[in-house]
Amino acid sequence: MSSTKFGKNEFIACCGSTKFAEQMVANGPFLNYNEAVAAANDIWFNKVDISGWLEAFAAHPQIGQNPSATAHKTSANWSKGEQSTALATATDSTLQELYEWNSRYMQKFGFVLLICASGRTTPEILSELKRRFSNRPIVEFENAAQEQMKITELRLQKLFSNKEFTASTQVQSTASDVTKAEEGRVTILGSHLTAPLTTSDTKSAPKTTRTRPPITTHVLDVARGCPASGIEVMLEMYSGANLAGPVFGNVDNDKWILHGSSTTDKDGRSGQLMKMVNDLSPGVYRISFNTGKYNPHGFFPFVSIVFEIKESQKNEHFHVPLLLSPFSFSTYRGS
Repeated sequence: MSSTKFGKNEFIACCGSTKFAEQMVANGPFLNYNEAVAAANDIWFNKVDISGWLEAFAAHPQIGQNPSATAHKTSANWSKGEQSTALATATDSTLQELYEWNSRYMQKFGFVLLICASGRTTPEILSELKRRFSNRPIVEFENAAQEQMKITELRLQKLFSNKEFTASTQVQSTASDVTKAEEGRVTILGSHLTAPLTTSDTKSAPKTTRTRPPITTHVLDVARGCPASGIEVMLEMYSGANLAGPVFGNVDNDKWILHGSSTTDKDGRSGQLMKMVNDLSPGVYRISFNTGKYNPHGFFPFVSIVFEIKESQKNEHFHVPLLLSPFSFSTYRGS
């Protein structure tokens, strides 16, 4: 059986500790994933010192936040993929709560919350964070090290899976393929929680301080108690002569200009419905949902939510969700 060889840079992507990566290279090559995991556990818990642990912790972004611009590229993309469930299940309020608890955790312990987030929802992570916050620092330091090893094992599995798939390529192309695969997973996240991909025309694209589109939505099926997936959504803006908004009973449907359309994902969240801009154009908007296709025996063939954004609100964020059942619906203005 042939051995699988990886370089220092690839092991740093799995665990941000330089000493860990160097020791893994020295102990390799490995016959299989299980052999690599056994070596990784021994190195991490018996040969990497405290400074090495802290170096690895510092390589992770806080849960719910994007990696820094200087982060290891492969590691950064893996982090996004590992947090995809958390981001897709977050609401504006739970995301804000997560940011606040992350900050409290950092102040108390001096390092980011380490948790193997793959497949875990934001409510689950928040619950675990609050539980661990009461720990003594020495206990939490050990917890963080254990979670780091779970993450390392998960990433080693990705390395080996990718190496087996592209066994004839060099190490550099392997890392590139892993990165591309992770980038593909990240792009399907609910766009109102993450920034869109950078446009190719970087010179003409205006810089924005927003981290999500100004107007977002999601759909919850309150009858079934779950997100509503597969609903077609479109966002329009009224452009009639009355720029302050259409008058009730005197709406010209030809004056609605389409901004964007999407379909809700498995978490009920739509994709990006408009461009990333700092300042919204004041006026009247409507979000329409193809509810008849989702509930063919329901009362509403479609639902449109019309709302107005004033000049003083153009820098705010507007989250306009739909709470749907076959015979009723409601909404609210979130942020």
